[in-house]
Amino acid sequence: MPDAGTTTARICFWVEFDRENMFGWGLIPLALMQSLLLCGGQVFVKLAMGAAGRFEWSWSFILGQLTNWWWLACGLSFGGATVLWMYILKHYPFSLAYPLSCLSYAFGMVAAILVFHEQVSWTQWLGVVLIMAGCALIAVK
Repeated sequence: MPDAGTTTARICFWVEFDRENMFGWGLIPLALMQSLLLCGGQVFVKLAMGAAGRFEWSWSFILGQLTNWWWLACGLSFGGATVLWMYILKHYPFSLAYPLSCLSYAFGMVAAILVFHEQVSWTQWLGVVLIMAGCALIAVK
């Protein structure tokens, strides 16, 4: 981390941000990664439920899920997204960071097409674009 007199910090070898210009290139890659992990977690939940068989409120069903490896992927993805989100909230204003979470909507639509082979209508895409535009307007200083 930087000295007390500096305003920049290196997060890792490829991401650096300026504390005086927080909505620079540092927050965007972090928000993209956090949104990808969050969307990945949702995809893994759906895959885990697909592999789970018929849902039942029983101990045998719950114990049977312990060998469903999609749950591990889900936990790792959500865990990574949460840790990254904690870092983002620690270092960036909430009013700038939270609107960028809308990126997960677009990633979700892409996952619906690529992973689950769903048809996505132009009105659904328009909805995602409008949500993202609204979030971008909120984030404008």
